[in-house]
Amino acid sequence: MQTCPPVKPDMLNVHLLAHTHDDVGWLKTVEQYFYGFRNDMQHAGVQYILDSVLSALAAEPSRRFVYVEMAFFSRWWRQQTNATQETVRDLVRQGRLEFANGGWVMNDEAATHYGAIVDQMTLGLRFLEDTFGSDGRPRVAWHIDPFGHSREQASLFAQMGFDGFFFGRLDYQDKQVRKEKLEMEQLWRGSSSLKPPTADLFTGVLPNGYNPPDNLCWDILCADAPVVEDPQSPEYNADKLVRYFLKLAKTQGQYYRTKHTVMTMGSDFQYENANLWFKNLDKLIRLVNAEQVNGSRVHVLYSTPACYLWELNKANLTWSVKEDDFFPYADGPHMFWTGYFSSRPALKRYERLSYNFLQVGGRGARELEALAGPAAAAGPYGAGSSAPLQEAMAVLQHHDAVCGTARQHVADDYARQLAAGWGPCEVLISNALSRLSGFKEVFSFCRGLNVSVCPLSQSASRFQVIIYNPLGRTVDHMVRLPVSEGALAVNDPDGKTVPSAMVVLPGFYHQEEHSELLFAARVPALGFSIYSVARVSSQRPKARTKAVRPQISQGQVLVIKNEYIRATFNPDTGLLMKIENIDQKLVLPVDQGFFWYNASTGNKESSQASGAYIFRPSQKRPMPVSRWARTRLVKTALVQEIHQNFSAWCSQVIRLYPGQRHLELEWTVGPIPHDDGWGKEVISRFDTRLNTKGRFYTDSNGREILERRRDYRPTWKLNQTEPVAGNYYPVNSRIYITDGVTQLTVLTDRSQGGSSLQDGSLELMVHRRLLEDDSRGVGEPLLELGSGQVVRGRHLVLLDRVGRAAAGHRLLASGAAAGRARSPLRPGGKRGPGYGLRPAPTAPRGARGDAERPEPGARLPIVASDSDFSRTLRGPHSPAP
Repeated sequence: MQTCPPVKPDMLNVHLLAHTHDDVGWLKTVEQYFYGFRNDMQHAGVQYILDSVLSALAAEPSRRFVYVEMAFFSRWWRQQTNATQETVRDLVRQGRLEFANGGWVMNDEAATHYGAIVDQMTLGLRFLEDTFGSDGRPRVAWHIDPFGHSREQASLFAQMGFDGFFFGRLDYQDKQVRKEKLEMEQLWRGSSSLKPPTADLFTGVLPNGYNPPDNLCWDILCADAPVVEDPQSPEYNADKLVRYFLKLAKTQGQYYRTKHTVMTMGSDFQYENANLWFKNLDKLIRLVNAEQVNGSRVHVLYSTPACYLWELNKANLTWSVKEDDFFPYADGPHMFWTGYFSSRPALKRYERLSYNFLQVGGRGARELEALAGPAAAAGPYGAGSSAPLQEAMAVLQHHDAVCGTARQHVADDYARQLAAGWGPCEVLISNALSRLSGFKEVFSFCRGLNVSVCPLSQSASRFQVIIYNPLGRTVDHMVRLPVSEGALAVNDPDGKTVPSAMVVLPGFYHQEEHSELLFAARVPALGFSIYSVARVSSQRPKARTKAVRPQISQGQVLVIKNEYIRATFNPDTGLLMKIENIDQKLVLPVDQGFFWYNASTGNKESSQASGAYIFRPSQKRPMPVSRWARTRLVKTALVQEIHQNFSAWCSQVIRLYPGQRHLELEWTVGPIPHDDGWGKEVISRFDTRLNTKGRFYTDSNGREILERRRDYRPTWKLNQTEPVAGNYYPVNSRIYITDGVTQLTVLTDRSQGGSSLQDGSLELMVHRRLLEDDSRGVGEPLLELGSGQVVRGRHLVLLDRVGRAAAGHRLLASGAAAGRARSPLRPGGKRGPGYGLRPAPTAPRGARGDAERPEPGARLPIVASDSDFSRTLRGPHSPAP
């Protein structure tokens, strides 16, 4: 750290960190923030911030600055002249412009999957490496604004090679205890499975969040008095400010263990006129240090996070160790930031689906390119690239994006960016598969599968399906495609007819009744399979697929089962009441249903309302959507389903396929009514008789599992003010409860909030619609009018003995993240690419109307990447079918 400024070892050294925090979307879109549009919404223009900081650093060699978000910096960099770029390189080389974190964005830590975190960090760090070499490498992780911190995030940062980690937000009770115990800085052990110190990381809590101390904000967005050192001026305040600063430094320093403390001098979108900040900081540093001749033991200096960390390292102290995480976060009594775990579920699903698609079009494309060569990027379908989707996905990891805490028009823009990224990825995959299969005809991606619409499969008499598997193992996958009624036959890659079924599904939310074709496909590891579908003559009953309609079933015990699982439903209510694992001889009574919490708008205890960030129900017990469901039964050789209708805005299909060791629950919720003036937060709840002793378990960013205990925190004695919201935790991929013998696990298809509020119970929040803003800056209620109103998703339910449970849920979770061979369905309002379809040629004159294998040059592929296991109804940018 040769570029760091000198310190005075015998004094309290106050490291001033000049920085700006630039949200990659929040109240304005990414473009609006960068260019400075719509300053009537929020005064912010990132391009001007970087211009101004560069000039200010050039004016005085002692000044330093910290920058984080590569999504903005890379764009600004491309617009600069060669001379300006060389000036920036010099500043980086001198350590005066320091990059902290270095990711494309400052990602959220609750609603993000670890693979997507790695991807966005890679994108930003690669830019820095390519642009500045080793001089630009960040040494410090810097998460000053995310709303709680995950253990897996610390593990990832440690494995990426960061020397330390600083953040701004933690629970108000936790912070007070840490100050008293002098544990504002400690060692965070980020993994319970990796051998120390592989995932160990020094971690520090910043003293003032990421804002300047009171009365010391000198930005155009602030109103604090500037430093006036002319004694003749009636506004002279230098002596007063120096005394204030010295007192502040000593007070702050007593909560930290070394002779070094830090002050963050900047905040959201500050330094647009950097001269205001630096001119006053120059004066403050000179005036405070001048007091040393009068006996002051405080030394203040421009510094950076890496230089501050270097001084802490030289102190050679032994630090306490933390092994849990920093969830949930509350900034006051009744103020738990646990609502954003579930906010905007359609956008959350779209983000996860786009991550799945990148396994085929991004990392999977590298597999395809290795086989197909350069033709994948430049082939018969044009120029293909995964880069636009990679950048859009990186933006979505921002802590106001995937969290669902941006304004509605910004959420729409996030979805727009994802939609724009899918097209070039589709071209890339089409080129690669064309090269490998030898077909040059146009592929068509069905983008309406999220509303069970695919014009080609519903109108063509013959088509083919290409299903690609990016996993390293063979996958058996049940294909479902919307079709029109009629007789169909399906042939496998060898031309043999495979069993198929057609299910007629009832309409929902302005949809008419429609049919879906089902057939089982086997796809080799890192490969693809081609299946042919053709309409056949009704006179060939052995070849055709007959349509099966759901049968109304009331007043009788309903059962669906396969060789591994049996699910039984209450004859009086139509609700699930028992799950059996036949293979392991386990029987568990389970009541599953939908409930909703009435969102608080404030009360006598606190004015805090439920909003995009905050979850605060008005009462502890939720209300049932309905105590019974109208049920319909579907039974074919390929699937057994119970269709449950709870209300006009809530329904569910519980499904079993042959060979499946889990129960599928496909729920559809919305539009959530609010005409009664009540905001609603909807949950799916599973109630059992398991004696769980107040414990439940959730994943950390889709990777390791952490134990949770109701009304408990491992590192301090909790004063619980919200018994529901204060026990909610982020669930990125799975949550489970166990009594030590039996385990009930539920896997999610997107990030959701979840909890176990009483022994044997498990709940997940699937949707929320609120009428009040929660006063955390977004300035509008979470109504989602016109977008994301109706959401469809799936929970996978496993019943196992404890010793065998992990193998099952890990396999399902890893397959979901990597992308299984299945049609992508675009949630959150974009018509998601599905199986790529093109019309098959008509049969030669005189040919019979039965299914025949097309000639090699006449195949009409349907490209299918994996959708994970959920479909979400249309959202903001998806036209109605």
